[in-house]
Amino acid sequence: MSDSFTGRIIRAQSGFFSVLPDSGGLPLTCQLRGRLKQGPRLGDIAALGDLVQATRLPDGSGSIEEILPRSTEIVRMDPRPQGEYRQVLLANADQAVFVFSCASPQPRLRMLDRFLVIAEKQSVPPLIVANKVDLVSQEQAEVLFGMYPNLGYPVLYTSAQRGVGLDPLRAALAGKLSALAGPSGAGKSSLLNLIFPGLDLQVGEVSKFNKKGTHTTVFRELHALPGGGWVADVPGWKSLALWDTEPEEMDAYFPELRDLVPDCQFSDCSHTHEPGCAVLAALQDGRVLQERYESFLRLRDGQE
Repeated sequence: MSDSFTGRIIRAQSGFFSVLPDSGGLPLTCQLRGRLKQGPRLGDIAALGDLVQATRLPDGSGSIEEILPRSTEIVRMDPRPQGEYRQVLLANADQAVFVFSCASPQPRLRMLDRFLVIAEKQSVPPLIVANKVDLVSQEQAEVLFGMYPNLGYPVLYTSAQRGVGLDPLRAALAGKLSALAGPSGAGKSSLLNLIFPGLDLQVGEVSKFNKKGTHTTVFRELHALPGGGWVADVPGWKSLALWDTEPEEMDAYFPELRDLVPDCQFSDCSHTHEPGCAVLAALQDGRVLQERYESFLRLRDGQE
Protein backbone atom coordinates (compact mmCIF):
# COMPACT_ATOMS: atom_id res chain seq x y z
CA MET A 1 0.00 0.00 0.00
CA SER A 2 1.34 3.46 -0.89
CA ASP A 3 0.58 6.80 0.73
CA SER A 4 1.27 10.41 -0.16
CA PHE A 5 3.07 12.96 1.99
CA THR A 6 4.73 16.36 1.74
CA GLY A 7 8.33 16.88 2.73
CA ARG A 8 11.62 18.63 2.05
CA ILE A 9 14.60 17.39 0.07
CA ILE A 10 17.47 17.37 2.56
CA ARG A 11 20.01 15.54 0.42
CA ALA A 12 20.52 15.19 -3.32
CA GLN A 13 22.90 12.86 -5.12
CA SER A 14 22.88 11.47 -8.66
CA GLY A 15 19.11 11.37 -9.14
CA PHE A 16 18.34 10.14 -5.63
CA PHE A 17 16.76 12.49 -3.10
CA SER A 18 16.35 12.09 0.66
CA VAL A 19 12.96 13.57 1.55
CA LEU A 20 12.15 14.36 5.17
CA PRO A 21 8.38 14.12 5.73
CA ASP A 22 6.75 17.18 7.27
CA SER A 23 4.98 14.85 9.67
CA GLY A 24 8.30 13.67 11.09
CA GLY A 25 10.09 10.38 11.05
CA LEU A 26 13.05 9.26 9.00
CA PRO A 27 13.98 10.58 5.55
CA LEU A 28 12.84 8.49 2.60
CA THR A 29 15.02 7.86 -0.45
CA CYS A 30 13.05 8.97 -3.49
CA GLN A 31 13.41 9.28 -7.24
CA LEU A 32 11.54 11.53 -9.63
CA ARG A 33 8.42 10.10 -11.14
CA GLY A 34 8.88 9.38 -14.83
CA ARG A 35 6.48 12.03 -16.07
CA LEU A 36 8.51 14.76 -14.34
CA LYS A 37 11.52 13.81 -16.47
CA GLN A 38 9.73 13.98 -19.81
CA GLY A 39 10.76 16.62 -22.32
CA PRO A 40 14.10 18.42 -22.76
CA ARG A 41 16.20 18.83 -19.63
CA LEU A 42 17.14 22.50 -19.49
CA GLY A 43 17.77 22.56 -15.76
CA ASP A 44 17.36 20.78 -12.43
CA ILE A 45 13.83 19.56 -11.87
CA ALA A 46 14.34 18.94 -8.16
CA ALA A 47 16.96 20.46 -5.88
CA LEU A 48 18.20 20.57 -2.33
CA GLY A 49 15.70 22.48 -0.18
CA ASP A 50 12.74 21.79 -2.44
CA LEU A 51 9.34 21.13 -0.89
CA VAL A 52 7.74 18.18 -2.62
CA GLN A 53 4.69 15.96 -2.77
CA ALA A 54 5.85 12.35 -2.67
CA THR A 55 4.47 8.85 -2.45
CA ARG A 56 5.73 6.12 -0.16
CA LEU A 57 5.98 2.89 -2.15
CA PRO A 58 5.43 -0.67 -0.85
CA ASP A 59 9.14 -1.51 -1.13
CA GLY A 60 10.06 1.29 1.29
CA SER A 61 11.33 3.70 -1.32
CA GLY A 62 9.54 6.82 -2.53
CA SER A 63 8.51 8.63 -5.67
CA ILE A 64 8.50 12.43 -6.01
CA GLU A 65 5.22 13.34 -7.70
CA GLU A 66 5.35 17.13 -7.64
CA ILE A 67 7.80 19.95 -6.88
CA LEU A 68 5.98 22.63 -4.92
CA PRO A 69 6.51 26.30 -5.88
CA ARG A 70 9.84 27.74 -4.72
CA SER A 71 10.05 30.96 -2.74
CA THR A 72 13.68 31.51 -3.78
CA GLU A 73 16.36 29.66 -5.69
CA ILE A 74 20.12 30.03 -5.95
CA VAL A 75 20.99 29.24 -9.55
CA ARG A 76 24.03 29.00 -11.73
CA MET A 77 24.28 28.24 -15.42
CA ASP A 78 26.40 25.25 -16.31
CA PRO A 79 27.71 25.38 -19.90
CA ARG A 80 27.24 22.04 -21.66
CA PRO A 81 27.68 20.87 -25.25
CA GLN A 82 23.90 20.80 -25.76
CA GLY A 83 23.46 24.29 -24.30
CA GLU A 84 23.43 26.00 -20.92
CA TYR A 85 21.97 23.97 -18.07
CA ARG A 86 20.21 25.73 -15.18
CA GLN A 87 21.64 24.24 -11.99
CA VAL A 88 19.70 24.96 -8.80
CA LEU A 89 22.18 24.92 -5.93
CA LEU A 90 19.56 25.53 -3.24
CA ALA A 91 15.82 26.09 -3.25
CA ASN A 92 13.73 28.00 -0.70
CA ALA A 93 16.63 29.64 1.14
CA ASP A 94 15.40 32.21 3.64
CA GLN A 95 18.73 34.00 3.75
CA ALA A 96 22.32 33.92 2.52
CA VAL A 97 24.89 34.11 5.31
CA PHE A 98 28.21 35.51 4.10
CA VAL A 99 31.04 34.86 6.56
CA PHE A 100 34.13 37.04 6.07
CA SER A 101 37.03 37.44 8.48
CA CYS A 102 38.23 40.78 9.79
CA ALA A 103 41.82 39.56 9.41
CA SER A 104 43.76 36.41 8.55
CA PRO A 105 42.78 36.40 5.75
CA GLN A 106 42.13 40.06 5.09
CA PRO A 107 38.52 40.67 4.04
CA ARG A 108 38.02 40.90 0.29
CA LEU A 109 35.19 43.40 0.20
CA ARG A 110 34.96 43.36 -3.58
CA MET A 111 34.15 39.66 -3.30
CA LEU A 112 31.55 40.49 -0.65
CA ASP A 113 30.04 43.12 -2.95
CA ARG A 114 29.79 40.51 -5.69
CA PHE A 115 28.07 38.11 -3.28
CA LEU A 116 25.62 40.84 -2.31
CA VAL A 117 24.79 41.60 -5.95
CA ILE A 118 24.08 37.90 -6.58
CA ALA A 119 21.89 37.77 -3.47
CA GLU A 120 20.02 40.86 -4.65
CA LYS A 121 19.54 39.40 -8.12
CA GLN A 122 18.35 36.05 -6.79
CA SER A 123 16.10 37.71 -4.16
CA VAL A 124 17.74 36.00 -1.18
CA PRO A 125 18.13 38.36 1.81
CA PRO A 126 21.78 38.52 2.90
CA LEU A 127 23.31 38.52 6.36
CA ILE A 128 26.98 39.48 6.74
CA VAL A 129 29.02 37.86 9.50
CA ALA A 130 32.28 39.67 10.25
CA ASN A 131 34.27 36.97 12.03
CA LYS A 132 37.57 36.98 13.95
CA VAL A 133 36.97 40.30 15.67
CA ASP A 134 39.48 39.03 18.24
CA LEU A 135 42.24 39.78 15.71
CA VAL A 136 41.28 43.45 15.47
CA SER A 137 39.45 45.86 17.74
CA GLN A 138 35.68 46.23 17.54
CA GLU A 139 36.26 49.74 16.25
CA GLN A 140 38.51 48.46 13.45
CA ALA A 141 35.97 45.79 12.55
CA GLU A 142 33.25 48.41 12.27
CA VAL A 143 35.48 50.55 10.07
CA LEU A 144 35.91 47.57 7.73
CA PHE A 145 32.26 46.52 7.57
CA GLY A 146 30.46 49.61 8.85
CA MET A 147 29.25 50.76 5.42
CA TYR A 148 26.93 47.79 4.98
CA PRO A 149 24.27 48.40 7.66
CA ASN A 150 23.73 51.86 6.16
CA LEU A 151 22.91 50.10 2.88
CA GLY A 152 20.35 47.86 4.58
CA TYR A 153 22.60 44.81 5.03
CA PRO A 154 22.76 43.55 8.63
CA VAL A 155 26.21 42.76 10.02
CA LEU A 156 26.98 40.53 12.99
CA TYR A 157 30.43 40.73 14.59
CA THR A 158 31.69 37.39 15.87
CA SER A 159 34.69 35.53 17.21
CA ALA A 160 34.78 31.78 17.58
CA GLN A 161 38.03 32.18 19.52
CA ARG A 162 36.50 34.40 22.20
CA GLY A 163 32.83 33.44 21.92
CA VAL A 164 31.77 36.88 20.74
CA GLY A 165 28.43 37.33 19.00
CA LEU A 166 27.40 33.67 19.17
CA ASP A 167 23.94 34.26 20.64
CA PRO A 168 22.91 36.82 17.98
CA LEU A 169 24.13 34.50 15.23
CA ARG A 170 22.30 31.54 16.75
CA ALA A 171 19.13 33.63 16.87
CA ALA A 172 19.60 34.78 13.27
CA LEU A 173 19.83 31.17 12.06
CA ALA A 174 16.97 29.79 14.16
CA GLY A 175 14.03 28.48 12.19
CA LYS A 176 15.45 29.50 8.80
CA LEU A 177 17.02 27.75 5.86
CA SER A 178 20.37 29.51 5.48
CA ALA A 179 22.80 29.30 2.59
CA LEU A 180 26.37 29.62 3.84
CA ALA A 181 29.16 31.13 1.79
CA GLY A 182 32.45 32.86 2.30
CA PRO A 183 36.12 32.63 1.42
CA SER A 184 38.27 29.81 2.67
CA GLY A 185 39.64 30.46 6.14
CA ALA A 186 36.91 32.86 7.21
CA GLY A 187 35.79 30.45 9.94
CA LYS A 188 32.34 29.25 8.87
CA SER A 189 32.74 25.73 10.22
CA SER A 190 34.37 26.70 13.51
CA LEU A 191 31.64 29.24 14.22
CA LEU A 192 28.76 26.88 13.53
CA ASN A 193 30.31 23.93 15.32
CA LEU A 194 30.79 26.15 18.37
CA ILE A 195 27.22 27.44 18.27
CA PHE A 196 25.72 24.00 17.63
CA PRO A 197 27.93 21.37 19.30
CA GLY A 198 27.65 18.02 17.61
CA LEU A 199 26.87 19.50 14.19
CA ASP A 200 30.40 18.58 13.06
CA LEU A 201 30.19 20.59 9.86
CA GLN A 202 32.91 20.34 7.28
CA VAL A 203 31.85 23.61 5.68
CA GLY A 204 33.68 24.54 2.53
CA GLU A 205 33.81 21.03 1.19
CA VAL A 206 31.26 19.05 -0.74
CA SER A 207 30.73 15.73 1.01
CA LYS A 208 32.30 12.79 -0.80
CA PHE A 209 31.64 9.11 -0.61
CA ASN A 210 31.83 5.92 -2.65
CA LYS A 211 35.30 6.81 -3.92
CA LYS A 212 36.42 4.14 -6.36
CA GLY A 213 39.44 4.78 -8.53
CA THR A 214 39.16 8.17 -10.17
CA HIS A 215 35.38 8.36 -9.77
CA THR A 216 34.06 10.37 -6.86
CA THR A 217 30.35 10.83 -6.22
CA VAL A 218 29.41 14.10 -4.55
CA PHE A 219 26.23 15.08 -2.79
CA ARG A 220 24.76 18.15 -1.23
CA GLU A 221 22.80 18.15 1.99
CA LEU A 222 21.01 20.29 4.53
CA HIS A 223 22.24 20.21 8.11
CA ALA A 224 19.50 20.36 10.73
CA LEU A 225 20.00 22.85 13.55
CA PRO A 226 18.98 21.99 17.11
CA GLY A 227 15.76 23.80 17.88
CA GLY A 228 14.80 24.23 14.23
CA GLY A 229 16.34 25.54 11.05
CA TRP A 230 18.77 24.30 8.42
CA VAL A 231 22.12 25.34 7.02
CA ALA A 232 23.53 24.41 3.65
CA ASP A 233 27.06 25.04 2.51
CA VAL A 234 26.75 26.56 -0.96
CA PRO A 235 30.28 26.65 -2.37
CA GLY A 236 31.01 28.54 -5.51
CA TRP A 237 29.25 31.86 -4.89
CA LYS A 238 32.32 33.52 -6.38
CA SER A 239 31.88 31.50 -9.55
CA LEU A 240 28.16 32.24 -9.80
CA ALA A 241 28.32 34.20 -13.01
CA LEU A 242 25.90 37.07 -13.40
CA TRP A 243 25.02 35.21 -16.55
CA ASP A 244 21.88 37.04 -17.60
CA THR A 245 22.70 40.47 -16.21
CA GLU A 246 23.06 43.23 -18.75
CA PRO A 247 25.60 45.95 -17.85
CA GLU A 248 22.88 48.61 -17.84
CA GLU A 249 20.89 46.83 -15.14
CA MET A 250 23.77 46.40 -12.66
CA ASP A 251 22.87 49.62 -10.85
CA ALA A 252 19.56 48.00 -9.80
CA TYR A 253 21.49 45.61 -7.52
CA PHE A 254 23.30 48.36 -5.60
CA PRO A 255 20.78 49.80 -3.08
CA GLU A 256 22.55 53.15 -2.86
CA LEU A 257 22.44 53.56 -6.65
CA ARG A 258 19.04 52.31 -7.72
CA ASP A 259 17.06 55.11 -6.10
CA LEU A 260 19.31 57.68 -7.78
CA VAL A 261 18.97 56.34 -11.31
CA PRO A 262 15.57 57.96 -12.04
CA ASP A 263 17.14 61.36 -11.31
CA CYS A 264 19.84 60.98 -13.98
CA GLN A 265 19.40 63.34 -16.91
CA PHE A 266 19.72 60.53 -19.46
CA SER A 267 17.74 57.28 -19.30
CA ASP A 268 20.74 55.30 -20.61
CA CYS A 269 23.22 56.94 -18.23
CA SER A 270 26.33 54.82 -17.62
CA HIS A 271 27.17 56.78 -14.43
CA THR A 272 30.71 57.39 -15.61
CA HIS A 273 30.81 60.76 -17.41
CA GLU A 274 27.38 62.04 -18.37
CA PRO A 275 26.23 65.52 -17.37
CA GLY A 276 23.33 65.49 -14.95
CA CYS A 277 24.25 62.08 -13.54
CA ALA A 278 22.71 61.70 -10.09
CA VAL A 279 25.12 58.87 -9.20
CA LEU A 280 28.21 60.96 -9.94
CA ALA A 281 26.71 63.84 -7.95
CA ALA A 282 26.13 61.52 -4.98
CA LEU A 283 29.66 60.16 -5.33
CA GLN A 284 30.99 63.70 -5.26
CA ASP A 285 29.19 64.65 -2.05
CA GLY A 286 29.83 61.35 -0.24
CA ARG A 287 26.36 59.79 -0.40
CA VAL A 288 27.88 57.00 -2.51
CA LEU A 289 31.17 55.55 -1.27
CA GLN A 290 34.10 55.34 -3.65
CA GLU A 291 34.75 51.68 -2.80
CA ARG A 292 31.20 50.67 -3.65
CA TYR A 293 31.22 52.74 -6.82
CA GLU A 294 34.39 50.95 -7.93
CA SER A 295 32.76 47.59 -7.19
CA PHE A 296 29.80 48.64 -9.32
CA LEU A 297 32.06 49.56 -12.24
CA ARG A 298 34.04 46.33 -12.05
CA LEU A 299 30.96 44.13 -11.88
CA ARG A 300 29.25 46.06 -14.66
CA ASP A 301 32.33 45.56 -16.84
CA GLY A 302 32.49 41.85 -16.03
CA GLN A 303 35.64 42.03 -13.89
CA GLU A 304 36.24 40.00 -10.74
